[in-house]
Amino acid sequence: MKRMRFESKGMTTANIEKIAALFPGVVTEGKVNFDLLRLLLGEEVYGDEAYEFTWVGKRAAIAEAGRPIRKTLRPCREESKNWDFTENLYIEGDNLDVLKLLQESYLGKVKMIYIDPPYNTGNDFIFRDNFTRNKDEYDEETGVHDENCDRLFRNTKNRGRFHSDWCSMMYTRLVLARNLLGNDGVIFASINDGEVAQLKKICDEVFGERNFVSIINWKGRGGRQDSKHYAVIHEYILCYAKNVSKFIAGEEVIADGNYPKYDEAKRRCYKTQLARKWGSNSRRIDRPNLFYSIPAPDGTLLFPMLSSAEEGCWRWAKSRMERELRQGNIEFSYSNGQWVAYEKVYAPIEGEEAAKKFNTWIDDIGNGTEVIKNLFGFAVFDYPKSPELLSRFIQMAGFENDEVILDFFSGSATTAHAVMQLNAVDGGKRKFIMVQLQEPCPPGSEAFKAGYKNIAEIGRERICRAGEKIKADNAGKEGINDLDTGFRVLKLDSSNMRDVYYTAGEYSQEKLFELESNIKDDRTDLDLLYACLLEWGLLLSMPHTHEKIGGVTVHTYNDGDLIACFDKHISDAVVKEIARRRPLRAVFRDSSFANSPDKINVGEIFKLLAPNTSVKVM
Repeated sequence: MKRMRFESKGMTTANIEKIAALFPGVVTEGKVNFDLLRLLLGEEVYGDEAYEFTWVGKRAAIAEAGRPIRKTLRPCREESKNWDFTENLYIEGDNLDVLKLLQESYLGKVKMIYIDPPYNTGNDFIFRDNFTRNKDEYDEETGVHDENCDRLFRNTKNRGRFHSDWCSMMYTRLVLARNLLGNDGVIFASINDGEVAQLKKICDEVFGERNFVSIINWKGRGGRQDSKHYAVIHEYILCYAKNVSKFIAGEEVIADGNYPKYDEAKRRCYKTQLARKWGSNSRRIDRPNLFYSIPAPDGTLLFPMLSSAEEGCWRWAKSRMERELRQGNIEFSYSNGQWVAYEKVYAPIEGEEAAKKFNTWIDDIGNGTEVIKNLFGFAVFDYPKSPELLSRFIQMAGFENDEVILDFFSGSATTAHAVMQLNAVDGGKRKFIMVQLQEPCPPGSEAFKAGYKNIAEIGRERICRAGEKIKADNAGKEGINDLDTGFRVLKLDSSNMRDVYYTAGEYSQEKLFELESNIKDDRTDLDLLYACLLEWGLLLSMPHTHEKIGGVTVHTYNDGDLIACFDKHISDAVVKEIARRRPLRAVFRDSSFANSPDKINVGEIFKLLAPNTSVKVM
């Protein structure tokens, strides 16, 4: 039997529930769209109409993407692997702040982004951005918080802003992520059916509808019997290009036995096909980077024309076309007063491979639980993606051998595992940047029992174990010892600089003494060096050295991209030695020089010995 409530029921809530039962579309997150309700009841409603996607907090989310922060990334050598030689990064901290900090250093430098964000099921944690709350409000929530009590919470379905909070969280991060992609870059975003509609609308707005590439369907496991109506067996991966006219998708390598007209005797051309694109998206306006000239046998410049009046596209980018021409894989025919170019299509000999387009249904790859178990001995992470699945996406992205992939919801670091594994297969030099919040492992979980305090610790350990296993599995293979399985750990923290907000009347002799240095006491030279890299927009993965000159420590980053000295007293002799090396940039502590004339003297030295060097103090 049910207990008596002895409590009056809120009439407003009851009435809204009745309206929602009759007109489900007019109630969203507990609010009634009265204009839509009047329309459904037959009344005419006048006003401006627009096709748009909005939610409570959207304007704040847009503003947040452009709001600056005073934070930094602090190097952590002791938790890194192969610090001096690796070009991979593992960054711990809130990915919103991390993405903001990477805007200068990695602007347009990322080839591919993969994310597997929280799916907003009512149980997953999501990031709480730019909200404030008092202790009473905090106690009412069943959330998890970071050291600032403002980042993680469970977005339960009884929250009034269930979808809005999730949309705001995703929108801001996707805006920042888009900036990092190169013009030919692409993003893959995993999502379930609960938010796929919202995520696609957000991506349409952030990346542009015309840059939508595809929705990939992945059958990752057997049917979920805990689903309410049907056993859900698949998830979605949304794929968007930064600029679809620049993006060239990778092709799937297939076994020669599956190739038509296979000839075991010899490799031979069995047909030709137009070197010009045909079908949809074949006009110059669709793919302008695929419109260029090639030389015909008589020296005539040949363009891909759909007709005498309409310009078309070649099937490949210019660099590949030039390679195919050199290799003799383009055949020319002259008829009706014009040249036509054809691609030679070969039947491969035994052991060769051919290629075709990837399709959007993936049912030959399961989840990565067994992979995790093999690495750790138990399922340290729930429902991890498979490295094989991420390798498939990397191949679909047309990834070259030395480009950068970013995952800012890194989780168990499956993406890093996939990058190392694929590099071991083809000798590539792909690099990864993993970003993961130090989300606590739930008490009682297998990971917590094993001593892992947070998800970031699991990710780092997974990369170490996976790298060792990949090298062991490929022992003896040429170049395997040079495989980069290391990573530099960087951790999000407050600014290295002191916060100074005193008014003129509040100064005292003691406070003036405290302000002798504007740098916090607990910060090291390495902290300051990496802050300078972020400030100047330099990559964070390049080699650097340090040496003693004239009794002070001098740091050289990437053979002279930057030379820094953070000691408190620097002689003219040291300044002159640094200037003689003619770095692109040089930086010193403001407190390294006793007075303004000394700083002016430094400037004069560089004008004389290294006039093209940019010099700054901090």
